[in-house]
Amino acid sequence: MADDGPVEDYPTEIEDNLNDFDSSVTSVQNMVQSLISASRSNHLVKLSPLDQAKLDLMSVYALNSMFWMYLVTQGVNPKDHGIKQELERIRTYMNKVKEIADKKKAARLNTDAASRFVRNALWDAEDKKRKDNNEHSHRGKHKRF
Repeated sequence: MADDGPVEDYPTEIEDNLNDFDSSVTSVQNMVQSLISASRSNHLVKLSPLDQAKLDLMSVYALNSMFWMYLVTQGVNPKDHGIKQELERIRTYMNKVKEIADKKKAARLNTDAASRFVRNALWDAEDKKRKDNNEHSHRGKHKRF
C-alpha cells in the first residue's frame, strides 16, 4: 500500500488493516467485474427457480451491503438511512426462500407404505386361522359340472 503512491499520514498500527482492506476491495472488484462480464441469462438457464431466487437475493443483498459500507465511509449513519429497511426487507425474503427450501427437503409420508405397516402390525394369528377355515370349508360345497 505504501508503494502505490505518496505516503499519507496515518497511524502505522493500522497499516496491516489497510492492506487487508485494499486486498479485499480488489477481490470484490474482480468478482463484480466477472459477474458483469458474464451473461446473466447463461447462468440463470442452468438454475432451478428456487436457485434463481437465491442468486437474485444474494446479489441484491451484497449490493446493498456494499452501499451500507459506502455510507459508513462517507460519515453517514446507515442506521438512520433507508438502506437499513431495504436490508431487512431482503432478509425477510431470504428467510421465506429458506423456508421453501427446507419444506422441499423435509421428509414426506408415503401413505401406501404406512398403511402396509399398520395392516401388518395389526395382523393377528387368530384372524388368519378363521380366514383359512372359511376358505377350506367352502371347497367341498361347490359342485362342478
